[in-house]
Amino acid sequence: MKTFRLMAIGLALCALALPVFSVRAQSNAPLVEVMTVDAGIEPATLEYIQRGLKTAAQDNAEIIIIQLNTPGGDLEAMLNIMEAIRASNIPVVVYVAPKGAIAGSAGALITMAGYVSAMAPETAIGASSPISSTGQNLDSTLETKQKEIMKAKIRPLVEPRGSAALELAQSMIDNARAVTAQEALDAKLIDFIATDTNDLLKKLDGFTVQMPDGPRTLHTANAQIVTVNLNLIEQLLLLLTDANITFILIAIGLQAIVIEVSHPGGWVAGFVGVVCLALAVYGIGLLPINWFGLIFMVTAFVLFILDIKAPTHGALTAAGVGSFIVGALVLFNSPGTPQFQRVSIPLVVVVGILFGLGFAAIMTIALRAQRAPIRMGMESIAGKMGTVKDWSEHAGQVQVGSELWSAEPAEGSSAIRKGDHVEVVKADGLRLKVKKKE
Repeated sequence: MKTFRLMAIGLALCALALPVFSVRAQSNAPLVEVMTVDAGIEPATLEYIQRGLKTAAQDNAEIIIIQLNTPGGDLEAMLNIMEAIRASNIPVVVYVAPKGAIAGSAGALITMAGYVSAMAPETAIGASSPISSTGQNLDSTLETKQKEIMKAKIRPLVEPRGSAALELAQSMIDNARAVTAQEALDAKLIDFIATDTNDLLKKLDGFTVQMPDGPRTLHTANAQIVTVNLNLIEQLLLLLTDANITFILIAIGLQAIVIEVSHPGGWVAGFVGVVCLALAVYGIGLLPINWFGLIFMVTAFVLFILDIKAPTHGALTAAGVGSFIVGALVLFNSPGTPQFQRVSIPLVVVVGILFGLGFAAIMTIALRAQRAPIRMGMESIAGKMGTVKDWSEHAGQVQVGSELWSAEPAEGSSAIRKGDHVEVVKADGLRLKVKKKE
């Protein structure tokens, strides 16, 4: 029996130790960390990439792969991402994928910043000419400055790849040129075309990259792949840079403020409105917008408020809906705004109509409440029925509901006696004027 117990304890200890040995065995395999950027290049993207690079350094990863699919984005965020990539002591591989993906505008320069650059088949890269924060073309002087800065940033990165690669990269900035993966490979702007991450790792195995501390040969065979995902805050910040989400927040915020103004005293609508508008301001600060559109949206807000006091209700609300729709389209969809940063026109129209219908419903309820008979205080007792409990020639006591009132006959009333049913005509101080119910 004792022997059996010792064997059981030994087996249990082996079972507990097995995962430890397994982890140690796995630790001999090279670690590859993979990040995915599938949105515009924004400050939240910068935070995500910086966090991923820091994680890769802490884990002593062999390489970190940034799988990129972006139409472009913020110039300052792009420059900071390029700086972070070049400062990394872990080789950064920028991989434009999956099939159909693009590395447009800022994404093209980020791809060039990688220690290794690769693309999946049927992908594209380029169209990197700078535009203004409102989506318009820059004036000639500012455009020249921006282009020269961008070319100066990529020149030391691309020159080692040869004259063809440098000419192509500069043409992407000067002339907004875009090319396919095969064309980029032929010009030696990228290192590989890989069908997927596994294919990329096979091609990277044994490849030598030039790091700040000298050449380094990569070992990616049988690599252990770890995915670095966006955290909750980064997801939220990226979501707020979606024009459709920003527009919805503005619509909800304005509606809530209108409700608060038209029915003051409650704090919930006002709080919701302030929070939504505060979140929308973050998105507006990053999106290429035309501020002139805000004039129409504020005008819509004023028209909704004025319609509460207008003698003919509805006309100003209809005008407000039209102003709201026009304002939203001017705000987000001005000429020159990239397609991926535009708001959906059907969404604007539907939300505008719902916005107007919602306010019309609120206004109808408010008007109905204003026209309803008073149901509280002394004024509310007029028209109620009561019973005479005691009566002399010119006055007496009447029970109305559960209350006993002093009463006197109203003008034109028939003679009243004890036990008669009477109707309250009005309240005169604490005395009721009543008439006999025939």
